[in-house]
Amino acid sequence: MLIAALVSLCAAVATAALGLWLLTRPDSGDPVRQVLRSVAPTQLAAAMMLAAGGVVALSARPETGVLVVIVCVVGAVATVAAGCWQSAKAVARQEAATNCGGACASCTLSCN
Repeated sequence: MLIAALVSLCAAVATAALGLWLLTRPDSGDPVRQVLRSVAPTQLAAAMMLAAGGVVALSARPETGVLVVIVCVVGAVATVAAGCWQSAKAVARQEAATNCGGACASCTLSCN
């Protein structure tokens, strides 16, 4: 259980550091950087989940610790995945509106 706790805590620190680093970067017009920056809050939430799992793994009985670590890791991965999905959708909508000028018919007709 000690190894799982240490891995979870190290992953929490790495995820939090990446999230904080992305939040400190200046805004950019690049859509990829916009997605990465908008995912930073979900990365911080995932870091908290991983940290909670690591702390429980260190302090609880092994049976409880295993279950909590699994739940926290799955929750952290799902949180970041959902954040990436939502951020990518928002940036794609914004880019489509910017490039298209808001006229959906002209975009549809120009792509054919």
